[in-house]
Amino acid sequence: MEPILQVSNLKISFRAYGGIVQAVRGVSFDLYRGETVAIVGESGSGKSVSTKAIMGILPGNAIIEEGSILYDGMDLTKVDEAQMHKIRGHRIGLVFQDPLSALNPIMKVGKQITEVLVRRGMNKQEAHEKALQLMRDVGIPEPERRIEQYPFQFSGGMRQRIVIAIALAGDPEILICDEPTTALDVTVQAKILELINQIKEERHLSVIFITHDLGVVAQMADRICVMYAGKIVESGTAEEIFFEPAHPYTWALLSSMPDLETKERLEAIPGTPPNMISPPKGDAFAVRNRYALKIDFEQEPPTFRLSDTHLASTWLLHPSAPHVEMPKTLKHRISRMKEAAARGIQ
Repeated sequence: MEPILQVSNLKISFRAYGGIVQAVRGVSFDLYRGETVAIVGESGSGKSVSTKAIMGILPGNAIIEEGSILYDGMDLTKVDEAQMHKIRGHRIGLVFQDPLSALNPIMKVGKQITEVLVRRGMNKQEAHEKALQLMRDVGIPEPERRIEQYPFQFSGGMRQRIVIAIALAGDPEILICDEPTTALDVTVQAKILELINQIKEERHLSVIFITHDLGVVAQMADRICVMYAGKIVESGTAEEIFFEPAHPYTWALLSSMPDLETKERLEAIPGTPPNMISPPKGDAFAVRNRYALKIDFEQEPPTFRLSDTHLASTWLLHPSAPHVEMPKTLKHRISRMKEAAARGIQ
């Protein structure tokens, strides 16, 4: 099966007062029809920059130095704004992180939805009826009344549903969700994730889900890409990343993830992400990695293939490397997750 979207060796930098910030350093991944790919990593790892490049909404100081983003026979890094205008919001939809910032505070939500529909050629009456249906589809009660309200009259979760409705108004085949649950409490978060999954199945969408929290994507991602310092350091199916993690950064993310059964103290990741104006030599995670080898500080690790779908970039996988096992607390957690999965507990 051919991928619907191919990102290949994407390198993006930003001009800044202190120098050139190397935000994305050779990112590659494919998105297939009907699947959800989650891109996970700390703030500043390059997740959102990669997806903004797909949407063609990088700021003016951004430089796409290398790579391609192939979609429907086009390289999105090279199309002009007129072509991109036909793709952005129509064939590729975007759900923003903060719904309050994404919505116009002085425009009724109905108007914000119908704007997209009118641009697609609908008359005002058709657009109004379609907007009501979209509001029903995303679970907003009493849409006939609420379509005349302003964003401040909605709760955080309901505002995010409006943002999703706007993203769906163009009838896209790819939906990019950029940390769509970060500003929401955990109860509302679960409902929004369930809604995204439901819409994906009903509309046969392909989804790119950006988050800093591995726990958020546990029940919705088909494949996961773990990013650190502008690179994908590990990728695989959800089962491979959660049950057979191979990179120390993935170990650290999983160890810091709270769950209801964990009795051990959660592990914090020491230090801070590197300065991307001058990325460190070797493995960027080495200075924060308790399992780092001498070569990690000298040479960037190659990518090792653990299976047809599972890749990781760490010297610990080299045949000559000493045997290092993942932390015992993480082993116990993975064992519990496997038992829960076997019992069918969500």
